Amino acid sequence: MRITKQIEKNELDNTIFLIMNKSKTLGELKKAGYKSQSIKDELRNNLIEKIQNRETTFEGVHGFEKTVIPELERAILSRHNINLLGLRGQAKTRLARKMTELLDEYIPVVAGSDINDDPLNPISRFAQELIDEKGDKTPINWMHRDERFFEKLATPDVTVADLIGDIDPIKAANLKLSYADDRVIHYGMIPRANRCIFVINEIPDLQARIQVSLFNILQEGDVQIRGFKVRLPLDMQFIFTANPEDYTNRGSIVTPLKDRIGSQILTHYPEDIETAKRITHQEAKSDEAQDSSIYVPKLAKDLLEQISFEARDSEYIDAKSGISARMSITAYENLLSSAERRCLIIGEKKTSVRLSDFMGIIPSITGKVELVYEGEQEGAGNVALSLIGDAVKSLFQEFFPDIQKLEKQDEKTPYHDTLEWFFAESGFELMDDSSEKLYKTTLDDVLPLDELLDTYKPDLDKKDRYFWKEFILWALVEYSKLSKQRVDEGYQFKDTFGSYISNL
Repeated sequence: MRITKQIEKNELDNTIFLIMNKSKTLGELKKAGYKSQSIKDELRNNLIEKIQNRETTFEGVHGFEKTVIPELERAILSRHNINLLGLRGQAKTRLARKMTELLDEYIPVVAGSDINDDPLNPISRFAQELIDEKGDKTPINWMHRDERFFEKLATPDVTVADLIGDIDPIKAANLKLSYADDRVIHYGMIPRANRCIFVINEIPDLQARIQVSLFNILQEGDVQIRGFKVRLPLDMQFIFTANPEDYTNRGSIVTPLKDRIGSQILTHYPEDIETAKRITHQEAKSDEAQDSSIYVPKLAKDLLEQISFEARDSEYIDAKSGISARMSITAYENLLSSAERRCLIIGEKKTSVRLSDFMGIIPSITGKVELVYEGEQEGAGNVALSLIGDAVKSLFQEFFPDIQKLEKQDEKTPYHDTLEWFFAESGFELMDDSSEKLYKTTLDDVLPLDELLDTYKPDLDKKDRYFWKEFILWALVEYSKLSKQRVDEGYQFKDTFGSYISNL
């Protein structure tokens, strides 16, 4: 059945290709047997075909397979205009742009039309008069689906003229027409997006009176410009995006407008680390030099994503404002750059990401979180450090036994030998820009770390081993079993009691 459907699809594509090559006028289009359809029917029919062929409908959008995408598909099948409601960085605009892939590859338009008139169903005065004059010789152009996506960010300064249109006095003067003639109209963005997908981002930011101007378009599909009795039955797919916090902070979607939007779909953040990693890997920008010279352990990728999960639950961060997926993406880019910078400084060609490199992602965190009062008191930098520490603790619990705050006398824990080593050796320093050889030698000196890894991570890849050693040390610091202090160009790890004596 699937093979048959694919053959039918290929035949349809070939048919359209032949029609495009042969049809340069309205008469040739009619002769080829082309049949036009509304954009909502177009989206619906192509979606039905993809579902029947078991094809992925929104390629590259991860984490929504069982939640958002089924609802979006139902809305398209219902021919609804759509409102995507969710916090920042939840792929709302990405979903809207992906909908162009459900459009036909090309559609015919009347050549010279400002509003992409359908040659078989013209709605503008220009197209109607041109067809009356030239008949079957009316020239047509073919419009690619990539040209059928229009997007407008809603800002308080947007006017009705911007969206719908207005009288153009220059056109009236050039054509020597009075303002009573509808040919002096300059169409706004919405009429010019006829037969297209039109997205208005952050719809609550539109002033209420501007939102009112959309009522007719959504319900009846027509517009009126400056009192002209011009009925334009526009054929459009509207998609709106909004942040639920906007309803209280900057504005709201007026109730009659919400009533006219067919489906409101709630988006969300990735629900697990693996999905978050797929998104970050897909979106992060890295060049071949970084990819070939920098090795990133799996644990480092997990830790990076865990930071975002910790931020969404942090008492210092305003959860209502959201933690964008862009935080993990830019943090990953900074992580690679931290390792790359070290390579450049010490003159080495290859390196592996270290846990100390995570200090380089702090600028990616501080600029993307909204702090509550307690967070402002702590300071953005300290909040970022605490998030990294919390992420280390959360992941450590998944792989190693719990570290107890209080231990029974003479009871030997899995971490006893490691702590004893620091008590006996007075600790060591890990410098930010130390060579790979020195970095590994320093960690190899702490022999109990090897015993811990052999016991609890026996199948660990050799390339990941040193990151895990550093990870254990940072976790012991977070549980107050070791102390970690910033020195000039690195970190000093010491026994907590020894550190206390040193401070005295």
